[in-house]
Amino acid sequence: MNEIYISTDIEADGPIPGPHSMLSIGSAAYTADKVLVATFSANLEALPGAQAHPKTAEWWATQPEAWAACRKALESPESAMTRYVTWIKSLDGKPVFVAYPAGFDFLFVYWYLIKFVGVSPFSHSALDIKSFAMALLKTNYRESTKRNMPRHWFDEASHTHVALDDAIEQGALFCNMLKESRSQALRCSTKSRETSRRQQVYLCSFSVSRRAPGQGRARRRTRRLRRSSILDRCARRDRERASAIPPMQAEAPPCSRSIRFFKVIAPAFCERYRVSLLISS
Repeated sequence: MNEIYISTDIEADGPIPGPHSMLSIGSAAYTADKVLVATFSANLEALPGAQAHPKTAEWWATQPEAWAACRKALESPESAMTRYVTWIKSLDGKPVFVAYPAGFDFLFVYWYLIKFVGVSPFSHSALDIKSFAMALLKTNYRESTKRNMPRHWFDEASHTHVALDDAIEQGALFCNMLKESRSQALRCSTKSRETSRRQQVYLCSFSVSRRAPGQGRARRRTRRLRRSSILDRCARRDRERASAIPPMQAEAPPCSRSIRFFKVIAPAFCERYRVSLLISS
C-alpha cells in the first residue's frame, strides 16, 4: 500500500495539552507526487478546566484574524477527533503524519486522539520536516530553518496561522523536498551503477591481459636478462679498477713496500670501498 502524507498544523493556547487546549486542527493529504487528495479542518472547544498560557495569550493578541478564524463553528473535542479518524481511514493509503515541527503538532494531536478516540491512525510516529531538511541540506539541526532552505522548495503561499492554510503550505513544502531527495537518490544510484560497470570492464580487461599466452614468461626472461646485465657491468667495473692498481714488487725492501702501500694501494682501496684513510704522523 502506498503512503499518503498528511500534513498537519494545529493552533493551541499553550505549550502542552491538558493544562491548555488545542483550538484548531487542519490536515492536508498529499501523495508523493504532490497531489492534494483531501483536506480536513475543525475548531475545537477548550478543555474543561484548561486555560490559556499567559505568553501564548499575548501572542494571540497580535493575531486577531487568526484568532477569529479558529473560534468560529466550534465542536467538542470528542466529536472533532472522531470525525478526524474517520476521515483518515477513508483515504487510500497508509497515513504518515507530517508537520513542522512535528514535536509540537504531533504532541497535541496524539494526546487528543488517545484521550477522546482511544486510537491513533499514525501509531506513535511522525515525520518532522525540519529533520528531513537537515538530512537534505547536510547541515546542523538548528540551522535547518525555513530561512536557510532553498527558495525553490516553497510554493507561493503565505503563512496565515490558520491551521488548514498552514497545513497545505507545509505539505507542498514537504512534497518539493521529497521530490528533490528522490532525484538525488536516483542520481547517486545511476552514478554507482556506472562506476560499477567501469570497474567490471577494467577487471575484465586486466584478467584478459594477465592470461595472454607467453606474456608472463617473456616478462620473467626480461627481468633475468636485466639482472645479468647489471651483474656483468659491476664485474667489469671491478676488473677495471683492479687493473689500475700497480702490482707490488716482491723484491722491494720493507721500507719501500710500506711507502708504496700508503701512496698507491691504500688510496685505491679507499676509493673502491668508499672509506676514509686516517694517517697519524
